[in-house]
This record gives sequence, C-alpha cells and structure tokens, in this order.
Amino acid sequence: MGVPGKGLFEGLKVTAKTLGRRAVTEQYPEVQPELPPRSRGVIALLEENCTSCMLCARECPSWCIYIDSHTETAPSVGEQARERSRNVLDRFAIDFSLCMYCGICIEACPFDALFWSPEFEYAETELRNLTHEKERLRDWMWTVPAPQPIDPGPSVTASEDGA
Repeated sequence: MGVPGKGLFEGLKVTAKTLGRRAVTEQYPEVQPELPPRSRGVIALLEENCTSCMLCARECPSWCIYIDSHTETAPSVGEQARERSRNVLDRFAIDFSLCMYCGICIEACPFDALFWSPEFEYAETELRNLTHEKERLRDWMWTVPAPQPIDPGPSVTASEDGA
C-alpha cells in the first residue's frame, strides 16, 4: 500500500521544478513561425496545366473538389487535318471545410496542376466562405516553394562495382 498523498507531492515537485523556467511560448501574430520546408498548408492550382480531366475530383475521398468545364473546338490547320477539341476550365473550387488534406488529389493529377502551398492563414468567419474558387487557389500558387533537388545517392567506386 502506498503512502497517502504521494501523488500530490510528486505533482508539486514537478510544479516547483518548472516554476523557475522561462516560458517558451511564441507570440504568434507578431512572430511568424518557421515552417518545415515540406509543410502542408493549402492546395494551390496552376490553372494553365489543368485539362479538366476530373481525376482529382474522382480520387478525392471527401468529394470536396468541384470542377465545371466546357469543350471548345479549334479550327483545322491544314486541308487534311481535322478539328481539335479541348476542355476549358470554367470553375475549379475546393471546399476546405470538407478537405482532409490527404494530398490524394495532388498525387492523382497527371498534369502537375495542383501543389501544396505552405500558406496556413486562411481562416474565415463563416463556413460557406471556406469554398475557395480558382482565383484564390491561383493566388496561393505563388507561395509554393521550388522543388527540392534530387538526391544523387551514393557514388559507386571502381572497387565496389566488381572491376
């Protein structure tokens, strides 16, 4: 059987030990935090690369991506050529109140139109304002950092490769 009040004294001992220490709280609005280089903030859109293929919207597990597009036909260039059709993006929106920030849409995009931006300050006062259209997603594109250089890996010497 334990000594009665032992837990109370251990708690007071921890409190007394930390009482003299300086606080390590960062004053957030005045001091911006240093984010890791690959932090996930918000999804940014490079509209020129989007072909309205809908892969990102189909792969999204929370169905938070909304895409509307229409088809335009370009006139034929030569006498033997046929008319070409292409999709034109009308609306691209992400509802961040539903988004799980899993990144499946970014991985599914075959044309590199979606990127992670480290921007994290996009709070809204109303829930319906968390659906961001392509213009706002485009603004976040300029905060996307450049990709990390590829690690060349270890170098192979003549004695290691069997020569």
